[in-house]
Amino acid sequence: MDITGKIHKVFPVQEYKNNFTKREFVLVDDSSDQFPQYITFQLIKDKCSLIEKFGEGDTVKVYFNLNGREWTNPEGKVVYFNSLVAWKLEGESSSSSAGSSAAPPDDLVADDDMPF
Repeated sequence: MDITGKIHKVFPVQEYKNNFTKREFVLVDDSSDQFPQYITFQLIKDKCSLIEKFGEGDTVKVYFNLNGREWTNPEGKVVYFNSLVAWKLEGESSSSSAGSSAAPPDDLVADDDMPF
């Protein structure tokens, strides 16, 4: 999947147990006539650095996977999560791309265990 919009906010890298890293950013999709959509994406592991060549306000095309999972919390309640995991970013021109042009890496497929 892919979407184009402007980078609204970039958050710092977060580190979790087992050397798992995640970085989130917010993309604004203002293609809707009425209300802009603020969409949060995740970059994980070695993909965390993809956003570094772009800044807030830059227009980018984000290639991502939609992941969903079921998790039972410590109280026994089943909770469902959705995440948008970005694996490639392209600037307005094709020369400003980051990531791989191939299919998304296997390690971006959702695991059953929550890393955080």
